[in-house]
Amino acid sequence: MKLKLAVICSVVFALFFFLLLFLVIFFSDDTDSGNNPDSSIPQGGVTVSQEVLAHRPLVEEYCKEYGVEDYISYILAIIQVESGGTAEDVMQSSESLGLPPNSLSTEESIKQGCKYFSELLASAEKLGVDIDSVIQSYNFGGGFLNYVANHGKKYSYELAEQFSREKSGGNKANYPNPIAIPINGGWRYSYGNQFYVQLVSQYLTATATTEFDDETVQVIMDEALKFEGFPYVFGGASPTTSFDCSGLIQWTYAKAGIPLPRVAQDQYDVTQKIPMSEAKAGDLIFFHSTYNAGTYVTHVGIYVGNNRMFHAGDPIGYADLNNSYWQNHLIGAGRVIHH
Repeated sequence: MKLKLAVICSVVFALFFFLLLFLVIFFSDDTDSGNNPDSSIPQGGVTVSQEVLAHRPLVEEYCKEYGVEDYISYILAIIQVESGGTAEDVMQSSESLGLPPNSLSTEESIKQGCKYFSELLASAEKLGVDIDSVIQSYNFGGGFLNYVANHGKKYSYELAEQFSREKSGGNKANYPNPIAIPINGGWRYSYGNQFYVQLVSQYLTATATTEFDDETVQVIMDEALKFEGFPYVFGGASPTTSFDCSGLIQWTYAKAGIPLPRVAQDQYDVTQKIPMSEAKAGDLIFFHSTYNAGTYVTHVGIYVGNNRMFHAGDPIGYADLNNSYWQNHLIGAGRVIHH
């Protein structure tokens, strides 16, 4: 009797132990995943809402079917822009089939959206144009790829605006979007959306490239500090003339063997966008509307840590990013892609 009772006790204890272990694992997993339906969370190079992430399994399935599994982040960002993940035709892909808007079910929409993206990507590869042109073409249609191919083979906002102006006959629509307002005050041409790349890109995040090592940052800053106190000179790009913001960046990074384009907008375009909370010394910080440049990005500085930057102000020197002026004009951080 005592032996039987001992066996029963052992079995009960074992069951209790495994039940307790299961509960610990279950709740720790739940805590790690974050269960706030209103939050936006990073997921594989993209920061989108929980409603959009709910569609990720279908996106993965159809991206794989159409050979664009490397572009899942782009598809999720497109869904965020098109519907926020809540509409039935979640990718608004009906029109790419010649159907009226909102004609497709959610799964049909994702299937067609991935297929259409794959077709645009294949055309872009044949024409030798870049991924931003593909993103804009998801909104404009494939004709934009040929337009880019005939105008230098590289996307720019100016090309998108020009294409939209030509297609719309110059007709404008009110568009008080936070991305549009710094560029033109808040309007767009009535053909498609000339800001589509900017709308999608805000949800894409960098994951692959690491920050610069201390030695590289030191080389950049040793060079930059030679010009502390120099005046700001618009168009300046060398010590003999002094510098403007992007001229200082191009000069100092070149000293570390890192070539960058000349103007702030182009420097922004070649960086991987990262959250400010992840910015490290050597990353670039970008701003809009600091003057009327006709581009989205108008100023750039070098992040040095502790929410400070070194930049071509007037004079050249350090600035506190907590300052209300910089906060009001801040776009975010960009990591220079290096090898």
